[in-house]
Amino acid sequence: MEQILVFGTLLMVLFLFAWGRIRHDFVALIALFTLVISGIISPAGAFEGFGHPAVITVAAVLIIGKGLEHSGLIDLLGKYVMRVGKNLLLQIAALSLLVAVASAFMNNVGALAIMMPIAIHMARKNGHPPSYILMPIAFASLLGGMTTLIGTPPNIIIATFRGQELGEPFGMFDFSPVGLLLTGGGLIFIVLLGWRMIPKRTAGQSPEEQFDIDDYITELEVTKDSKALGKSIGELTDKSEADVQVLGIVREKKRIHAPEPEEVLLAKDIIILETDADELKTFISETGLKLVGGRKFRKDAEGSKNIAVEEAVVMPGSRLIGRTAADLRMRSRYGINLLAVARREQKIRRRLDHVIFQTGDVLLLQGREHVLGDTLVSIGCLPLAHRGLRLGYETRIPIALGIFGTAILLVVAGLLPVQTAFPMAALAMVLAGILPVKDVYESVDWPVIVLLGAMIPVGQALETTGGAEQIATAIMGLGEVVPAWAMLTIILVVTMFLSDIINNAATVVLMAPIAISIAAGLGHSVDPFLMAVAIGGSCAFLTPIGHQSNTLVMGPGGYKFTDYWRMGLPLEVIIVLIGVPAIMMVWPL
Repeated sequence: MEQILVFGTLLMVLFLFAWGRIRHDFVALIALFTLVISGIISPAGAFEGFGHPAVITVAAVLIIGKGLEHSGLIDLLGKYVMRVGKNLLLQIAALSLLVAVASAFMNNVGALAIMMPIAIHMARKNGHPPSYILMPIAFASLLGGMTTLIGTPPNIIIATFRGQELGEPFGMFDFSPVGLLLTGGGLIFIVLLGWRMIPKRTAGQSPEEQFDIDDYITELEVTKDSKALGKSIGELTDKSEADVQVLGIVREKKRIHAPEPEEVLLAKDIIILETDADELKTFISETGLKLVGGRKFRKDAEGSKNIAVEEAVVMPGSRLIGRTAADLRMRSRYGINLLAVARREQKIRRRLDHVIFQTGDVLLLQGREHVLGDTLVSIGCLPLAHRGLRLGYETRIPIALGIFGTAILLVVAGLLPVQTAFPMAALAMVLAGILPVKDVYESVDWPVIVLLGAMIPVGQALETTGGAEQIATAIMGLGEVVPAWAMLTIILVVTMFLSDIINNAATVVLMAPIAISIAAGLGHSVDPFLMAVAIGGSCAFLTPIGHQSNTLVMGPGGYKFTDYWRMGLPLEVIIVLIGVPAIMMVWPL
């Protein structure tokens, strides 16, 4: 009976993860509480997962990564990358290599976020489509994360499973022999061939348009001085040189959906239309319409003469996610106007101030130039323009590297476990003034922490109820007809598939007990099977929802959902072809 409840809960979890309407951390909590109510997990042990070494380590690594970012190290390296020249292949190679190396030692989403504005700037400056560069560096961030213990949460989780099974976890660089080989092979494919498989998204020409977005949803008001006043919609669009699509009209607080071309525009009508940044400028210039979001700031306010418009992407963990501009009171609270929203692969049907923000949404925002950048960072949005080097931070780079290097040496030398050394390093970075205190808790990806803390007891329940052993027994039935390397391949491919549709940390928590049971049942070492799970958990290359890095580049790159498998599928095949022999060579069965 207990196994049935556990399997039923896991099926529910997989469905909710794939459905995507409920956040991953909430899904994990639903699973946890379901098993607590059913009596499979005791109330006393429900939250033991939050004290698990893997959870502590992941939080510490996120803080250290933010400290390295604040030190200016990555910005300094990015400054030199800007000098590689106009050759697209060299740009992709340099950016992908830098992101992969950075991802080995800090959060891969953070490493990608730092390099995205540089990548977009380089593409624009040299006339290349950003779509050719952004997906390669997103995939490079996933590849780089598999090379060290701290490169990605799945590696940390796998290390703790190994510690529980054999008494000694994987070390800092135990992942490196196989990880470096896979990263090298993956990068060679991406740089020489992979980016050519990505559909070309034509780059915009205006310097203000930092990337190609062709489906901004925005609102324009008909004023008394507008040339559009008294004209019909058909008249307006036929005579305009701009390519716009009128989606609706708001008149006296009532919305007219898909208005007829004969509909005559009145004063104070609000036109909802779909267009891109360049066409929007042309249309406003021709018609004299006014951006609804573009209300003037107070004239007596500091910097009111320097109003800037910036495009930014909503980052994972942003305080905007799940909320609207209306309930956030963006203008009064943050001093910014929302001018437009773009979302790939999904039409936005709501009024602009009632659009519920999602990760990867691209926003056109207006604000005072001297505070706009800091405001975007505070609300968790990534400005998609080249950011200069952090002035005055260069002197902190040696201190940050010294603290980080010391922590790694303590772990490698066996003097301290990773779950102790890295929290100490995080504290040292704060005390040394590298990372401001206000940024410590903001640097932690709390949804991931909650996800891990909740899923670890669920994974343990799968093991203690015999569910993992039962799945393993069913899979081991193949062991009579297929060799051991094929079993390893099955584990790797199944983990890859799951990581493409659900969170990679949750995938590893579920697959690790099964891999251990299969290894024990076949009489093999658990190490190669755990390594296969770790690698599979880092290979979410087929969809934009499999990993936050993939989601982050979807809007700025102008990608469609189906674009990812074009480069991702052959990359996953390469990972399997290289990975299985490499695992068996480094970690014999």
